[in-house]
Amino acid sequence: MSRITQILLVDDDYHFGGVVKKHLEGEGFEVVHCFDGEIAWKKFQKEAFDLILLDVMMPKKDGFTLAQEIRKKNGLIPILFITSRKLDEDRLEGFRIGGDDYITKPFSFEELVARIRVFLKRSLPRQYNESSEFTLGKLTFNAEFLNVKNEEGSVIGTITPRELALIRYFRENANQILKREEILLNVWGKDGFFSGRSMDVFVTRMRKHFRADPQIQLETLHNVGFRLNIPEETDSKEH
Repeated sequence: MSRITQILLVDDDYHFGGVVKKHLEGEGFEVVHCFDGEIAWKKFQKEAFDLILLDVMMPKKDGFTLAQEIRKKNGLIPILFITSRKLDEDRLEGFRIGGDDYITKPFSFEELVARIRVFLKRSLPRQYNESSEFTLGKLTFNAEFLNVKNEEGSVIGTITPRELALIRYFRENANQILKREEILLNVWGKDGFFSGRSMDVFVTRMRKHFRADPQIQLETLHNVGFRLNIPEETDSKEH
């Protein structure tokens, strides 16, 4: 029998948080609801969770600060911000500190559940028959330890679950033109909600990893999308 997914919900709105908790539990998840960042941080350190739903504006410890602390302790767990704040600066800050998604209120619970399931699939590759490690050119990406290794096997950087999912998708479609909406649909499960600026944050991170192997080139096709250019003879494997 599979273990029930554990979700940590952090939101100081008692009514809204209660509604979210009730709905998610109706979908089969187990939800712990905390009303401020300090209590949530204590809970996170004591219990095992599979996903974090995190408000931004909260008393005692705000969502961005809490997300940074969680990321230092666990680089794999998906962090989804849920907030009424709609500023692009907030979205970008959330992604920079390691958040995986940013959902603005109001939203449909069906969409929330769909996004949760997408991130659970990406963060638990073995459960969904995805390899925990794969190569691209001379680089090796590890989903379990969230790191990047060079040809000699030395760790040259860390990687977030979102970056890993993006790189895996580009790798699976190497040397093909990928439209922005196509990437969003296949990696996030929904197109249209992700701004171009936010997409560029993750593309920039990907390019930093690829610098270690000059044969890997991520090309931007203006007003269209991207293309990952690698030599046809490049040996990319799943492990």
